[in-house]
Amino acid sequence: MISHFVRLSVATIIAAAVSMSPITALAADPVPAPAPVAAPALAPAPTAQSDKAAEKNAMKQAKKDKKAKKKAEKKAKKKAKKAEAAQQ
Repeated sequence: MISHFVRLSVATIIAAAVSMSPITALAADPVPAPAPVAAPALAPAPTAQSDKAAEKNAMKQAKKDKKAKKKAEKKAKKKAKKAEAAQQ
């Protein structure tokens, strides 16, 4: 039982050491930051994305409204049919 526990402990310690080695290497030898990219070049991309998101939301809202209208018509038709059956 103890040997299994020892093996597991050693394996855990080795795994932790292996996973930490890249982090310690990065901390010991920092790489210089690349030159900053011009901000105006990145500005149009979010706008296009927000336009796309706005269009998608508008489409969802239109679909939701259409579904609600269809449901209301179906409900009214069902109510009229029920009222007609009650009169007879």
